[in-house]
Amino acid sequence: MKMIKYVVALSVLALNPLQVAAQESFYVGSWGGFFEKLIREEIIPNFERDHKVKVEYVSGNSTDTLAKLQAQKGNQKLDIAIADDSAMHMAIQLGFCRKINDLPTTLYESARFPEDKAVGFGLLGTGIVYNKEYFAKQGWPAPTSWTDIADPKYKGKLILPPVISTYGLHTLLMMAQIQGGGPNNIEPGFDYIKTKVAPNVLSFEPTQGKFTELFQSGQAVIGIWGSAPMKSFMDTGFPVEFVYPKEGSPGQRTSVCPVAKDRDSGLADAWIKAMLALDFQGVFAKKYGYGPARKDAPVMPDEAKLAPIGERATKLISLDWAAINQHRAAWTDRWNREIER
Repeated sequence: MKMIKYVVALSVLALNPLQVAAQESFYVGSWGGFFEKLIREEIIPNFERDHKVKVEYVSGNSTDTLAKLQAQKGNQKLDIAIADDSAMHMAIQLGFCRKINDLPTTLYESARFPEDKAVGFGLLGTGIVYNKEYFAKQGWPAPTSWTDIADPKYKGKLILPPVISTYGLHTLLMMAQIQGGGPNNIEPGFDYIKTKVAPNVLSFEPTQGKFTELFQSGQAVIGIWGSAPMKSFMDTGFPVEFVYPKEGSPGQRTSVCPVAKDRDSGLADAWIKAMLALDFQGVFAKKYGYGPARKDAPVMPDEAKLAPIGERATKLISLDWAAINQHRAAWTDRWNREIER
């Protein structure tokens, strides 16, 4: 009887070879929150169906994903890493990403990474978020400058992400630039945040969920965050507004790389192709506020009110991540000692 069952099982697999593949897992490291919801709705169902794999979504911020790559060096579990510019540049530098095959010819040049070992699939800007209903009741004008967050009237009502967050790092760099410094002279940025901005801070919050919760509870009325996550927040009906500051907004690419592995199924390229497909690029911009990575993406300005497209895109500031990453560990240590003490 056991022999008959064994033969039947083999026969079933022979007739349905894809059942074996259906048990395989494909691991994606990326952000949680609204982004995870987006990927689970727009990418994963079709990808699992088309490639007969089970997608395992490993959520965390960019620093978490980079840490996983470092911890699994030599025996990588992740197949795809999705991260911001800073972490992605470090992942490439550390050899965790391989070259992508067959990228679209219509990519914006700004979406490309060195040697095509990663690619940007969406663009967003960092700026100021404020509760426009609260501001109107107070008779306050809308913020227009990075330095507006230093106004004493915001004491105890400001959310500033920590420097380990891209948004906090952008704030430090912009304050340094406005005060005459930059990546190789960060002192003016630290001085300004320590003396002018930190006294206003309610929370040095790195997660979007807590950020929105503090706004919804009325504890926070102004903060620093990204254009795309705020599009999702605005769509809930909460009276929040996003401002691209007059001094400029650091541009940020949401980027993806195929993890370099000894055994490569090639599915990572298929995943990236799905993220760069025109239909996803259009949804990404219209529904979630990201600027497209492709010139031929079907997006009109009135359909993407927060996305960095058109004039907003031309005003985004490109950052020197090679220089920044040389100092980032030291900046984080200093931030923890002097700012979030």
